[in-house]
Amino acid sequence: MSKITAAITGVGGYLPEYVLSNQILETMVDTNDEWITTRTGIKERRILKEEGKGSSFLAIKAAEDLINKTGVDPKDIDLVIVSTATPDMKAASTAAYTATQIGAVNAFSYDLEAACSSFLFGMSTAAAYIESGRYKKVLLIGADKNSSMINYKDRATCIIFGDGAGAVLFEPNDEGLGLQDELLRSNGEGREFLHAQYGGSSYPMTQEAFDEDKHFVFQDGKTVFKNAVFNMADVAERILKRNNLTNNDIAWLAAHQANKRIIDATANRINLEDEKVMMNIQKYGNTTSATLPLLLYDYESQLKKGDNIIFAAFGGGFTWGSIYFKWAYNSN
Repeated sequence: MSKITAAITGVGGYLPEYVLSNQILETMVDTNDEWITTRTGIKERRILKEEGKGSSFLAIKAAEDLINKTGVDPKDIDLVIVSTATPDMKAASTAAYTATQIGAVNAFSYDLEAACSSFLFGMSTAAAYIESGRYKKVLLIGADKNSSMINYKDRATCIIFGDGAGAVLFEPNDEGLGLQDELLRSNGEGREFLHAQYGGSSYPMTQEAFDEDKHFVFQDGKTVFKNAVFNMADVAERILKRNNLTNNDIAWLAAHQANKRIIDATANRINLEDEKVMMNIQKYGNTTSATLPLLLYDYESQLKKGDNIIFAAFGGGFTWGSIYFKWAYNSN
């Protein structure tokens, strides 16, 4: 018997209608289009404006898009994982609600949180379930309503983040396609540099904390940037070397869309030309858990069976890693 590998067999996505452009941000904080574009590569981002709708709304929409495109019966899905840094509520599972709403009534489900590395770590988790042989269809969704934790008076963070969701279906493959190798890392010393401190168990919300905006995201930009540049590029290079791959063997780099300069640094480290680098940060900003699946959503029509893709991500905590992946189908 050939070894079972875990391949992606379908992709879906969803982006809110409201576009928050750099020009609109100029009216909200002391910034301008040139400053934002030069430092981040971002031109606009999408924001979920509807009251009472959270990350599950985005996740459900992305999952429904995948279901409609692939024709998969939701009742056949074994597991639903929602990778998110912005769950709908504390204590109640966002994934469980998402699974029920899309009709995946036979699936078990849970949330996975590793900041901007959530979807990358979710890929490893989903693949492991498939490779075990006990599960046939795992739906992995990356969804974040980042606007729920952003202070739109803080130009250091409000220019970066947007809302969105992407979904992929993992299924068994007997051709050796899908996830080939992974290199995943974390370092808890990094959490002081990127976090939303109040509202968690260590720092329950108080009126004083709320009045001082301590429930919003804080980022030490220079420290996060320096660590992201080094670590994301490092693991991408190491996974190539470990698998005896050169830049000529790689069809695509799918890197977390946090900052164009970080993406460029990762591509340069593995000597990859610009046309092989997936990029949509200019349209969506940093959608946290949704950046990697939204890259697949945007580039799906260009992907070919057998394409070697290097995934890389870096997030708060700190968390980071890289995955070597072989694409399993031609979408056209």
